[in-house]
Amino acid sequence: MKISTKGRYGLTIMMELAAKYGEGPVSLKTIAEKNGLSEHYLEQLVAPLRNAGLVKSVRGAFGGYVLTREPEKITSGDVIRILEGPISPVDFTEEDDPAKRDLWLRIRDSIAQVLDSTTLRDLIQYRDDGRHSEGYMFYI
Repeated sequence: MKISTKGRYGLTIMMELAAKYGEGPVSLKTIAEKNGLSEHYLEQLVAPLRNAGLVKSVRGAFGGYVLTREPEKITSGDVIRILEGPISPVDFTEEDDPAKRDLWLRIRDSIAQVLDSTTLRDLIQYRDDGRHSEGYMFYI
């Protein structure tokens, strides 16, 4: 399973809203500019999130979007499933080799466990923590 830009950018939207939770609405323009993303594309992504009840829009000059519940009550799995569909590493049928089927099921369940145990609060705390590595450094 490969998470597309829909899932990745959707998590970006949700993390930005989580970081500002309780402070009022955040515009997609602000999120787009801060992250170097297309505002038009973010508009397409926020619609399913709104329809699923994870965000609501606020109209007006200082409008934008807000989370409908606390960041610790929304998981990355919630967001990914809305934007990407079911979590599955491969499409498999009942006729597949039982050993392979078991492997695919265990991989699916492991991915789902990580996504479902990681909240938006966890993601923004990790991002803002400053103790994590920005990547790997290799010395030769």
